[in-house]
Amino acid sequence: VRFAQAVRTLETQGTTTLVEIGPDAVLSALATTIVENPDALVAVPALRARQPEPRALINALGLLHTRGIPVDWQAFYAGTGASRVDLPTYAFRRDSYWLNPTADSTDASGLGLVPTGHPLLGAAVQHAEGQENLFTGRLSLATHPWLADHVLYGVVVFPGTGLLEMAVRAGEEVGCPQVAELTLSAPLVVPERGGAQVQVVLGTPDSGGRRKIDVYSRPEADTGLERPWTAHATGWLETEAHDVSDSLDVWPPAESTEVVLGDTYPGLAERGYQYGPAFQGLRRLWRGDGEFYAEVALAEEQRAEASGFALHPALLDAALHALLPGVLGDAPDRLPFTWSDVILRANSAAALRVRITTTGSETVALTVADDTGEPVASIGALTLRPLSKDALRAADGSTPDRLLRIDWSPVREPDTPPLDGAWAVIGEDTLGLGDLVQAYPHVDALPDEAPTTVVIPLLASSGDDVASAAHAALSDVLGVVRGWLAEERFEGSRLVVVTRGAVAV
Repeated sequence: VRFAQAVRTLETQGTTTLVEIGPDAVLSALATTIVENPDALVAVPALRARQPEPRALINALGLLHTRGIPVDWQAFYAGTGASRVDLPTYAFRRDSYWLNPTADSTDASGLGLVPTGHPLLGAAVQHAEGQENLFTGRLSLATHPWLADHVLYGVVVFPGTGLLEMAVRAGEEVGCPQVAELTLSAPLVVPERGGAQVQVVLGTPDSGGRRKIDVYSRPEADTGLERPWTAHATGWLETEAHDVSDSLDVWPPAESTEVVLGDTYPGLAERGYQYGPAFQGLRRLWRGDGEFYAEVALAEEQRAEASGFALHPALLDAALHALLPGVLGDAPDRLPFTWSDVILRANSAAALRVRITTTGSETVALTVADDTGEPVASIGALTLRPLSKDALRAADGSTPDRLLRIDWSPVREPDTPPLDGAWAVIGEDTLGLGDLVQAYPHVDALPDEAPTTVVIPLLASSGDDVASAAHAALSDVLGVVRGWLAEERFEGSRLVVVTRGAVAV
């Protein structure tokens, strides 16, 4: 029926809502996995299995109504006595009386940790038998609402400038203020609900005082010490940091041409960079000879918390928007990959002047000053690399239903195999059980008084075609199961199918 082609064609024609007329929601779920931008499509099933039809249909109409689809409510309510009423004449109040959670809601010292006072890294602890240090934090859209404005391809991603901020702050705590190198290995996706636990691990200093740094996270829903962590960044911190001396007193820079930004952020949103107000900080931009000059500022809502950061991640991230496609031309889709030779002098800046110098096909150098021209930071090299949609979706763990996930359930092996002599094996292979089992050539050869347990081994040689062998095995077992269920003499017996090499462990 060419269902996939039809759905993709509807998407290219601007269709954002699909209605499935049928007994279930199978096609609705399938449609969202076919289109390029599943977040922009809503597929509404009119009916659902195991749901009363009237309720399912009403739910569908309500959802269509909220999507702006015209619904004939007069016909819907005909004969019920319902009538329209005027809304109250007073204005609706939107005051919130709930307490807003903060990142410092937990007393770290009461848990045996050392508070850091940092918005991203709340506490630190030193290894009792060495010089390793561990910094911990928690990221969520409730405690850090500005993160919801950093959306890439429909996924809320923690900015790479935030990982750099963590590295700088952790280094300052142990006397290693310079980031020699920080390579980002995987995107850190902020969950829609709940939060993510973060760890910054600093290794033992070497003979020169350098320390290895690694940044990890895991969803806080994955509780338990055995739950795995995802590595997001790795690098090195150094003890000796040269002072940031380059200033940007002359502004705008001489012999540079200002670039008209226009609808910069709506254009970026169409390309998948859906920045909200907190990250729409690029104010003005100039082009020079092999250099760009950006003027960026924090939104009013973020200025109050700028003092808690060495350099607010949203502020530095906005300076890098000049390198995105559509801002200065047809630049490729690239994001920060490796930070090198980063020196940062915190001054609680809420606005920046940034000079971006092209040093290679994938690298730039940055000189950062505040809005008075005083030096703030120096970044010797920033390497940019593409980030694919597939990588973000893999990090997000998205499925058509995000309430579902794959997990392993441990199976406890019985202490003693229940071999009581009433076992039979179909075929020549007795599975190494010898005289404990009786072998029969096929199921029909079993005696009238069937054994308690009948085992069918499924064995395949390494030379078999995998697909053909799987089809043949499935057909054979299906035939046996049908015959087994039809025979009353097997009512008290158990059928066991044994495979080998089905799952690589």
